[in-house]
Amino acid sequence: MIQRVWDRKVDAVMKPPSILIIEDDDLQYEIYEEALSDYTLFRAISGSDALRSISKQPPHLIILDHILGNGELGLDFLADLKDVLPHVPVVVVSGALEVHQQMHALQGPRRAHYCLTKPLDLNELARTLSIALKECGESEVVRQFEALERSRRIDVEELLSRSTDRLLRQSQIQKLLSKSDQRPNISALARQFKVARRTIIRDLQEMIRRGELKPEVYPKWDSPVDDPEDSQE
Repeated sequence: MIQRVWDRKVDAVMKPPSILIIEDDDLQYEIYEEALSDYTLFRAISGSDALRSISKQPPHLIILDHILGNGELGLDFLADLKDVLPHVPVVVVSGALEVHQQMHALQGPRRAHYCLTKPLDLNELARTLSIALKECGESEVVRQFEALERSRRIDVEELLSRSTDRLLRQSQIQKLLSKSDQRPNISALARQFKVARRTIIRDLQEMIRRGELKPEVYPKWDSPVDDPEDSQE
């Protein structure tokens, strides 16, 4: 996945990113041609035409008009477009969308990334496309994977740290108990090590299982007792 994104980025350096414009109005498309001359543009006049073409010539970005020819509505094709090209950002452009329709288009797993209203502010369009091509789509998925990997590493580091703390605490408990013939004072140990009583009990049970303490230190018939100090862990 990451390699494919890198290949597309390298390809984008070599030639301009391609944009599929789904627009039935000739005048509006001419505006796009003039405003977006730095990109490679492809056109489909309907959602149906777009679906037939995108698998053969996938673009880097899609501009989707809402009111199309033959009575088609662009948003009706949004989910299908995202099914075919899930990592390609979609910018919906329309002067006929209510606020709730725009919100709906921007929500869910098969969503558009932006909604722009007509008449278009060409400067805003240029900024939006630049951001979408750099930050959305496959790049967005890569960042999510990287964030997930970072969170996993943090979780592993935290688990290792907790494991190290537990082993160190158990080693210290073992030294303390070796100096006394009496049963351990669970509450006193909990206060000393600043953990819950239940944690000390688990430590004792683990050390008994490993043969580091004699079973009579904490007999099996002793069970953890709920205690306000248990909330410290």
